[in-house]
Amino acid sequence: MRFVVIGPGAVGGVVGGRMAQHGHEVVLVARGAHREAIAGRGLTVEWPEGSVTLRIPVVGSPAELTFGDDDVVLVAVKSQDTAGVVEALGAVALVTTPIVCLQNGVTNEIAFLRRFRNVHGVTVMAPTWHLEPGVVRAYTHHAAAILDIGRWPDGVDDVTEAVAAAFRASGFESVPRPDIRRWKYAKLLLNLTNPIDALCARDDPDFDRLAALARAEGEAVLQAAGIEYVSAEEDRARRGDILRIVPIDDEPRPGASTWQSLARGLPVEVDHLNGEIVLLGRLHGVPTPVNELLQLATHRAVAARTAPGSVPAAELLAQLPH
Repeated sequence: MRFVVIGPGAVGGVVGGRMAQHGHEVVLVARGAHREAIAGRGLTVEWPEGSVTLRIPVVGSPAELTFGDDDVVLVAVKSQDTAGVVEALGAVALVTTPIVCLQNGVTNEIAFLRRFRNVHGVTVMAPTWHLEPGVVRAYTHHAAAILDIGRWPDGVDDVTEAVAAAFRASGFESVPRPDIRRWKYAKLLLNLTNPIDALCARDDPDFDRLAALARAEGEAVLQAAGIEYVSAEEDRARRGDILRIVPIDDEPRPGASTWQSLARGLPVEVDHLNGEIVLLGRLHGVPTPVNELLQLATHRAVAARTAPGSVPAAELLAQLPH
């Protein structure tokens, strides 16, 4: 089985790198300076106990590969880049090629199902980091992550079992789940705080209040839409102490994925996180002023090149209708 990792950034780089380190056949699909760095000196994966630099084959496009029956594609790009990946893969991969979405949000799997028969979703719980070309970090002991997987929209099959086994053999936690949608919607609720993490300081006294308001809206919307999701208690039990964040070289993790995108001046996936709640709210008649505000504020921050952590949460709260 060959694993084609499209988007070897924070998540894809750690997953693809550790899988290659543990003997799996891996090829990376990367762009720009990151691709050049990997091709020139290898992919460096760092974690609290150490690091490794791996020589992994890397290409700039799926068109440079020949796909066969033993290939599995691991997609780890941000949700706003999914459409481009669907088009690129659709031109060269088999309709039966398994697609595994290592992505936040709940729309990526649907996009791939329009072109591919065998699509899987993964609930990615991985405190990772990527700002420097050719280098990715995992801020957990032994680079641990939770990568539970299931067919979309439900069920498990031989591919599910095989990929979960490959994840486990590479040092990750992974359970095949026939109800992966419930887990991914629970992760969506957690990701509603991504813009707050990016815009506001972690020690902002109003951080938790803003986060609670965003989640409450999300839960109300999912209930109105009749969408089931895993409870916060069940989610916490699954995480346990596996994802305890540990500094690397005495440096704490700077921020989550949206923080990293804002720091790099890149587009953010807020439309597929908070924007998904806004969309569902509009479809089902549920007001979502908090998530609308976070969506808009994040886009404005990207356009203005606002530094991460520089927007007071009180300033955002003051913009909400009373």
